[in-house]
Amino acid sequence: MYEQQPGAGQPGTYPPAGPPQGGGAGGAIAVTLKYHPIGFLLGLFKPPVHLNGHEVATGWGRHVIPVQPGQHHLHIHVPYLLPSRIGNADLAVPVQPGQTVELEYRAPMVAFMNGALGAPPQKYPGMAVTIVLLVIALIILLCVCGGFIAAATSGSGSSSMGLPTLDAARTVATGLLC
Repeated sequence: MYEQQPGAGQPGTYPPAGPPQGGGAGGAIAVTLKYHPIGFLLGLFKPPVHLNGHEVATGWGRHVIPVQPGQHHLHIHVPYLLPSRIGNADLAVPVQPGQTVELEYRAPMVAFMNGALGAPPQKYPGMAVTIVLLVIALIILLCVCGGFIAAATSGSGSSSMGLPTLDAARTVATGLLC
């Protein structure tokens, strides 16, 4: 969902990658790199795009890479803190003369997963795991808040400031766990 264009919002264009592999008109690989807004910290890191083992682009957004016709190997990952690389994705890309191959890379939602690279649209890897973790965190938060509200409204076991005492909180927590 989140994509940033290189420079002043113009698509990135780069010199042809690798030696010519065929005759005739050249082609291009257009790859769009995206991360989900929930993973906003990924915006601090610029993923390198490697074509046939050479870095040809860096950063989020759309990159158009001119290439000669033939088979090319595309590799993308996001440099990170721990682990040092997340979202590894590799793809063999056949390019015909005069063809622009549109691809999309989506960074994973969970650091230890691979990225998604292929024809658009791609899904964010790890979205289901992220939703489950967020729901669990929300349920725990609601239980804790509900416990303190129930203890505060019970009338007994309150301190002089109206806050529940440890005994009231322990009673509510025991009731939630059983």
